[in-house]
Amino acid sequence: MAKGKTVTTEKKVVSKSSTTTAKDEMLFAFGRINYILMIAGIVLIFLGYVLMAGGGSDDPNVFNPAIFDTQRTTIAPIVVILGYALEVVAILIKAKD
Repeated sequence: MAKGKTVTTEKKVVSKSSTTTAKDEMLFAFGRINYILMIAGIVLIFLGYVLMAGGGSDDPNVFNPAIFDTQRTTIAPIVVILGYALEVVAILIKAKD
């Protein structure tokens, strides 16, 4: 471009007709698959916390080694982390519908 010359561009604005359907008006941030994956992630997180619960003792003077079971120390945290990972995937995935 030479010095001192001005270039103007025109933009053509095209608008939709005034007859729109109900589907065009209802635009959601996520699609159906996103919501299904989010619900599945919430269920996994809830299940993980349920697996972590328990193992206590009724008598405070008696130690119950059940709090150190594999279910509570390994499996339940893995299930919770998988639930949170599924929530991230549900948010990031692009819905096709």
